[in-house]
Amino acid sequence: MADSTWAVVFGGPSPEHEISILTGLQAARVLSDGGCSVHALYVSPTGGWYLVPATCEAKDFLTGPPPGAKEIDVVISSQPGLYPHKGLSKKPLDIDAALLCFHGGLGEGGGAAALFSYLDIPATGSTVYAGAVGMDKLAFGGLMRSAGIASLPREALSQHREPSFPGPYIVKPRFGGSSIGIEIVDDLATARTLASTSPHLGAGAVLEPYRPHLVDLNISFRTWPALELTEVERPLRAEGEATGLYSYQEKYLAGGGAGLTHAPREFPAQAPPAVHTAAAELATAVAEVTRLTGIVRVDLLWDETTGDVFVNEVNTIPGALSLYLWAPTHPALRVLEDALCEARDNPVVFPQSGFGQGVALRAAGGIAGKLVGLDGPRG
Repeated sequence: MADSTWAVVFGGPSPEHEISILTGLQAARVLSDGGCSVHALYVSPTGGWYLVPATCEAKDFLTGPPPGAKEIDVVISSQPGLYPHKGLSKKPLDIDAALLCFHGGLGEGGGAAALFSYLDIPATGSTVYAGAVGMDKLAFGGLMRSAGIASLPREALSQHREPSFPGPYIVKPRFGGSSIGIEIVDDLATARTLASTSPHLGAGAVLEPYRPHLVDLNISFRTWPALELTEVERPLRAEGEATGLYSYQEKYLAGGGAGLTHAPREFPAQAPPAVHTAAAELATAVAEVTRLTGIVRVDLLWDETTGDVFVNEVNTIPGALSLYLWAPTHPALRVLEDALCEARDNPVVFPQSGFGQGVALRAAGGIAGKLVGLDGPRG
């Protein structure tokens, strides 16, 4: 939209930093080529923020911020915003809404939603709460089960408690949004050893039953101007066919590292109509239960022997923003602009506490009186 200025924000401290760069550059190019005014904002692995040319290429980021990058100050105060680090002007960047292209880490897991809320800049994607659930495999699995949505058993890997299902197991990092750190093990002892030695599992791990013959399916939904679903795709996984795992390399690096855009696939998936119907019903249920907004991808598992379809995971900010799944129905520019307009015009608003009438503060008395008994056990 010619009268709006959008920001595209990507990078950040995450194992998926490079994939985020690819998604961000793709989105920035789509918007700028479509005649939009765009601020491309790169967040380095160490947390520095930079305004970069929207026409950058992936190779420009091999050694850090690209040529022409300008440092940005992130200001949270009574005058919040994103400010140029240098220069006489102390005016924040003019941004009507920000397109968040973070993958993994705090960026996708609700951190960016919280930050942009404090900055008072509308941002695409979900609330901090929904984003956090999407990045916590244990919480997401529990939510699916409590809502009666078909999914495989998933439990926290414990050093003290036995799982309710036998091995072999798939061991996954509890927190994270990609295939990084996923392993297949035969028994619980191996899973526990892996959890104590793998850098990817240090923050927690989950167990699932290993079922090697399940087929991966993906479907995307968006929530503006109304809930809408794509067709179902089946990723083709030459390496994973033998293991039942769709690896990080196959997902993101096949086809020249295009962030899923050129990875081999069947699209639409060659599956019975009942499977397509089940996938759409499950994705709709996920949208309703999680309250995720923006452009979301739901990863499913299909048992070809029984016809059962299960929800596996959800990607709150999917690779390439799932634009390749929307291409048969909507051009990329429309999908991105709709997401930005949703953020600007239809944000999720929670009740604000504001200021009370001082009743609790006046009744509190002195703080010293509230410390009585808090100094530990007495002899």
